[in-house]
Amino acid sequence: MLRLFHHIGEYFLMVVGVFSKPEKLRIYLQRTVVEIDKIGISSLGIVALMSLFMGAVIALQTASNIESPLIPSYTVGFTTRQSVILEFSPTIICLILAGKVGSNIASELGTMRISEQIDALDIMGINSRAYLIAPKILGSIFIFPFLIVISMFLGIFGGWLVCSLTGIIASPDFVEGILLDFRMFHVVYALIKTVLFAFIITSVSSYHGYHTRGGAIAVGRSSTMAVVYSSILILIVNYIVTQILLI
Repeated sequence: MLRLFHHIGEYFLMVVGVFSKPEKLRIYLQRTVVEIDKIGISSLGIVALMSLFMGAVIALQTASNIESPLIPSYTVGFTTRQSVILEFSPTIICLILAGKVGSNIASELGTMRISEQIDALDIMGINSRAYLIAPKILGSIFIFPFLIVISMFLGIFGGWLVCSLTGIIASPDFVEGILLDFRMFHVVYALIKTVLFAFIITSVSSYHGYHTRGGAIAVGRSSTMAVVYSSILILIVNYIVTQILLI
């Protein structure tokens, strides 16, 4: 238990150090743009692929479970839209990104730590926490919402596409379900979760990478711990935010 409180304390000290006043704002902005490309743009392919196929699977599973003729066929479109916007895109995609982005961040910082590059920055008087971690957090908070909006669109499109190609649901019925009782707040709720998840993924992964001790094996261990703790925190925060905003 004491070890847990020790890690929590170190994590909050790191976050405070990350958001201290930057030495040269222009350099930090340039690094943020680089991180947006590394964290967000490079993840676009896997996000698009996962969203397209998961939307198609949700639509197929919903259609296959509708046996009663009393249930209107537009229910498939409605269920696909709700599942994609409320849970799949913000939560499942962020869990996938926790594995991809989180492990990369922990490995990068862990390697810099064991090769003493972070120590060199500290010796030169550079705030290594702010210089290395702040651009990652700001970049992810900026780019993740765009990825999730793209995921929402492609997930619903994947559902419509598979229904249209297989003919299990007529296209007008599916579109009617998509438009039925649409609430903009559900998109806002999903984006609020996304921003929180982006902060969790990058800050927790950075913490494990920045505090790596040992050799190459320790880098691998930090990477694994970053993914595990990020995923657990995402699930906990997902429950809390849903309880607060939707119930």
